[in-house]
Formats: sequence, C-alpha cells, structure tokens
Amino acid sequence: MISIPDELLEQLDARARANRETRSGLLRRLVKRELETGAVGRRQEVERLLDLLAAEPLGGNAAQIIREDRDSR
Repeated sequence: MISIPDELLEQLDARARANRETRSGLLRRLVKRELETGAVGRRQEVERLLDLLAAEPLGGNAAQIIREDRDSR
C-alpha cells in the first residue's frame, strides 16, 4: 500500500487512461524508468557541477555557481 493525494491520483488515472494502461502498469513503468535512469541523471548532474567548479579560478565563488544553478531550474 502507498498513500497518494487525491489530486495526484486523479492525474495518475487520467494518464493511465490516455495511455490505455492500468494504474499499476503505469506506476511500474514509471518506477522502473526512474530506477534505471535516476542514478545516471544524478551522476551527470554531479559531473556537470564539478565541471563548472573546475572552470572557476582557485577560490572562485562556489556560492554564486550554486545559486545560478538553482535559479536556472
């Protein structure tokens, strides 16, 4: 059992209907995709941030880089 707010559950059901699949099938597919790609995406994000930091001169403004990254989302 999992808890899902009613509004999110309605969105989930609508997406499942649009895809002609069951709620459980949609959830399985989404969880599988997240587990398969989530770690890769996180690694790529860390590498991207490390590249940004490496491009800054020693003593660069790490706080500014982090702020810009956060604001870009």
